[in-house]
Amino acid sequence: MAKELKFVMLLDCYGDLLTEHQRSVMELYYCEDLSLAEIGEPMGITRQAVRSLIKRTEGILENYEEKLGFAQRLGQMKECFGRIAQAAENICDITLRKSINTEVKRGLELL
Repeated sequence: MAKELKFVMLLDCYGDLLTEHQRSVMELYYCEDLSLAEIGEPMGITRQAVRSLIKRTEGILENYEEKLGFAQRLGQMKECFGRIAQAAENICDITLRKSINTEVKRGLELL
C-alpha cells in the first residue's frame, strides 16, 4: 500500500482520537496535498515544526493500527465485499443477484 494512502486510511479510522490540531494538519497534508510551507504559514509555525508534527502524528496513527488493526480489517472487508459482488454476477436469478448487490452496497456504505 502506498504510504500516502496508508495514512489517509489510518486518519479515516483513527482521526477522531487525535487532537484537533493534529487532525487538521494531517488532513491538510495528506488529503488536501498542501506543502509544509502552505500548512505552516497561516498557523504561524515553521515548515520544520509542521514536519515534526506530521512525523509524530504518523507514529501515533501507526501505534493505534498496530494495537487495534481496524484499518487492515476494514481493507479486508472491502476486498471481501468486492469478491461477493463479483461472484454475484454469475448468478442467473436476476432478483437474487440484485438483492445481493444491494446488500453489498449497503455493507460498503456501513464501512
